[in-house]
Amino acid sequence: MKRYEKHIFICENKRPEGHPRGCCYDKGGAELKEKFKQRIHELGLKPTVRANSAGCLDACEFGPVVVVYPEQVWYGGVTIDDVEEILQSHIINNIPVERLMIKHAAFNKAETLPDEKQ
Repeated sequence: MKRYEKHIFICENKRPEGHPRGCCYDKGGAELKEKFKQRIHELGLKPTVRANSAGCLDACEFGPVVVVYPEQVWYGGVTIDDVEEILQSHIINNIPVERLMIKHAAFNKAETLPDEKQ
């Protein structure tokens, strides 16, 4: 049996101030991680779902970035208000949140993107 059914990686990378790519930390990455952890605990998902900090995921321009494994779904521009939707739709019901998925093919596998957005 797997230790966790799903892992949620939340970028908390911090770049120097003024860096042209920005960083997820300055866009709320740490707060996102805490909210994911809080809600996972409150929803009783802790035995099967893990939220982890991630260093740079090399998607800074899409930040804050969240990646869900094992599906390898990359979310960009995630806000505190999106945490519940990701948990309810993707984590609990296995339906990725399409509106938050990074549409660039380098981040989401072609089979996870709707045809018209590839």
